[in-house]
Amino acid sequence: MTPTHDAILIGAGHNSLACALHLAARGWNVGIYEQAAEPGGAVRTGEYTLPGFRHDWGAMNLSLFAGSPFSKAYGAELARHGAEFAPVADCFASVFPDGTWLGVSTDPAATAARIRALSPRDADTWARLLAEFPARAEDLSGLLNSPAQKRAFAYFMFKLLRRRSIDGTLDLGRFLLSSPRRWLEETFEDTRVHALLAAWGMHLDFAPDVAGGAMFPYLEGMANQSFGMVLGKGGADTITRALVAALAARGGQVECNAPVARILRSGGRATGVELADGRRIAARRAVIANVAPRALDGLLGGGTGEARFDAAMRGFDHAPGTMMIHLALSDLPGWTASPDLRRFAYVHVAPTLDQMARTYAQAKAGLLPDEPVLVVGQPTAIDPTRAPEGRHVLWLQVRMAPGTIRGDAAGKIAATDWAGAAEPFADRALDLLDAHAPGIRGLILARRIVTPAELEADNPNLVGGDQVCGSHHLSQHFLFRPARGHADGTTPVAGLHLTGAAVWPGGGTGAGPGFNLARKLAGG
Repeated sequence: MTPTHDAILIGAGHNSLACALHLAARGWNVGIYEQAAEPGGAVRTGEYTLPGFRHDWGAMNLSLFAGSPFSKAYGAELARHGAEFAPVADCFASVFPDGTWLGVSTDPAATAARIRALSPRDADTWARLLAEFPARAEDLSGLLNSPAQKRAFAYFMFKLLRRRSIDGTLDLGRFLLSSPRRWLEETFEDTRVHALLAAWGMHLDFAPDVAGGAMFPYLEGMANQSFGMVLGKGGADTITRALVAALAARGGQVECNAPVARILRSGGRATGVELADGRRIAARRAVIANVAPRALDGLLGGGTGEARFDAAMRGFDHAPGTMMIHLALSDLPGWTASPDLRRFAYVHVAPTLDQMARTYAQAKAGLLPDEPVLVVGQPTAIDPTRAPEGRHVLWLQVRMAPGTIRGDAAGKIAATDWAGAAEPFADRALDLLDAHAPGIRGLILARRIVTPAELEADNPNLVGGDQVCGSHHLSQHFLFRPARGHADGTTPVAGLHLTGAAVWPGGGTGAGPGFNLARKLAGG
C-alpha cells in the first residue's frame, strides 16, 4: 500500500517545519522528507571542531524567529519541547583601522555615548530615529508581514495613506527604494556610523550602492537598540529540535536521508513524490517544495509547462556565497580597540562603504576579494554552555565569496577551485582578524573551514554558498519573490507549492514563508 499524507514537504528546513506544525495543528497529516542526515537546513548546530564545542552551521541570530508571528502563535508549545533563548544586550559592533570602534547595545545611553564621541550631531540623529522607531516599525512590520498578494499590498497602502498622508507615504516609498549608501550618507555624517550599519546590508546581498537596501541597516540598528538580540541557548538548533519534537507530538513525520527524486503528477495536479530509493508517497492535498527555484525543473522533469514561470525559476538569481570558519578557542579574541568588544555577539570587520562595495563587486565578478567582509560571531560571550568551561567558539562568516572562482583580486591565490583556494583564503580572513585582535592564531585549538561549495553540497538550496537562497534585490523581492504572481508560494501546477527563503518574505529565521503558506492552505 502506498503511504499517504495530506501534505508532503520536501526539505526539513525551519520554514518546512513551521509550515508542517501549523498544518498538523489544523488536523492535517504531514510528512517531511529531507535529503540530509539531520533536519534544520542552515539552522543546525554541531561539534564541527572538537568535542564539547558547539558551532552553528549557518544561522546564529534567532531574533527574527523569536519575534515572528509564528513564534507568537507557537512559542509556548516550542518552549515545552525545549526551545530556549539566550538574550543579548551587547548586540553588534564594528572595528576600524584607526583603532576606534562603535557598537550598539540595549542601553541607549551607552550607545549614544559611543556615537557622541565620534559625532555629536550623529548622536542627536540616532536619538531622533530611536524616538520615531515605534511609528516607523508599525509601517515596516505591516509591509513585511503582509501576505504576498496584490490585494494585501493594496490594503497596506490604503492604511498607510490614512496614517501618514501622501507626503508621509512618499517619504516611506523613497526610503524603501534607497540604497544603504544614499540613506546613510544623508542621515549621518561620520563614516564609521555609515560602516557600522551598512555591514548589515551585506548579510542580505545589499552592498552599499544597491537600491532597496536601506531598510535592513535601519531595522537592524533600531531593533537591536530597542529590543536586543537573541541566540539559541546551546545552539541555534534549539528551535529545530523543538519544532521536530512538537511536530512529532502532533503526529507529523520527519524522515532524513530521504532525498526526493521527482514530484508525481496526474491530471495536471501534484499527487505525491518519488524518493531516490524508489518509494512513492502520495499527497491528498498538497506537495510543498522547500527548494531553490532552479531545482524545480529537475523535480518536475522539465518544468511546470508555463513558460513565464519556468523561465523565472531557471533564471532565479543568487547572492554571492559565504565561507564559514568555525574556530575552537582557548579564549575570546583580544580586541585592541577595547576589551568591551569581547561582550558583543557580533563584531564586523568592514571598515568603509567603499571597501564593502569593492568586495561585493569583486565577488560578483567571480574574484576572491582582496579584503572580504568579516562577521565575527562570539556566541560563547553570551552563552558559555556552547563550549567547555573557560573555552570559546568563534563563528566566522567570510563575505563575500564567489561560488565559482575566476581569479583572485589580490593576485596571490592561483587556485580557481575551492579545494585549492580554501586554506589561503581562510588565512587571508584570519590576517584581517589578526589586525584587530593580534595573536588570534595562538588561541585556536581547532578550526573547520566550510567553503561555498561545501555549503551547497550539504544543502542544495544554498546555491554557490548563498546563505539567503536568492538575491533580495528589488526585481526579486516583495511581489516578485520568486516570480510575479507566485509570491504566496503557488505554482502553475495545482496542489504544488513553494516555500523557504526563496519565497516572500525571504531569507532569515523568521519562518514567514512557511507560516504564511500553512495559513493559506489551512484557511487561517
